[in-house]
Amino acid sequence: MGLSQTLLFYALVCVHLGVSQHHLHLRPSPSDHLPVPVLKEDPDPEYDPREQDLAERTLRKKLGSNFDPNFMSITSPMLANHSASDNQVKLQGPMPNEIKKLDLTETPYGKRVKVGKKARRKFLQWLWTYTHCPVVHTWKDLGVRFWPRYIKEGNCFSERSCSFPEGMSCKSAKSIHKIILRWYCQGFLRQKYCTWIQVQYPIISECKCSC
Repeated sequence: MGLSQTLLFYALVCVHLGVSQHHLHLRPSPSDHLPVPVLKEDPDPEYDPREQDLAERTLRKKLGSNFDPNFMSITSPMLANHSASDNQVKLQGPMPNEIKKLDLTETPYGKRVKVGKKARRKFLQWLWTYTHCPVVHTWKDLGVRFWPRYIKEGNCFSERSCSFPEGMSCKSAKSIHKIILRWYCQGFLRQKYCTWIQVQYPIISECKCSC
């Protein structure tokens, strides 16, 4: 997806190669699979940031205007009280032209049938609802080596087929990126050097019904 299919600095290499973070070179790796899968991390707490490395004021300054409270949270948003409408699936924008212009009077046998305006409107609305592919947002805990550690990801609705007849499914069509901080270590144990670096985290922003 070009620029919209954003890059994670080295983090996704962990997933594909299964290597520890302190063995990695600082190189960008494209993500072809969204949302981003769970990263394989070195479990050694020696590579975790210390309490003094997690000073909110310092990290906010380092992240600057990239901090987006709509997609990021310092504390666990899973524990907050959210209304049931937060993840409610809603139709957005005007009805697609390919649905609006459907000719419901023509049959496969060449005969034409009468369809009332009310019946046509109801059927097209049902078809739009059935084939609509919303982006469903859920919060994800990235762990202590990311800041902010909680990010709101986009997922494509996949509980059923989005086509009539069935066969197609909702898939990622567009993505945006959000810049967050990643705790990055080079070297080993006492010889290691760790610091916060900025990384781009891709998030699904649009889904479409496709094969």
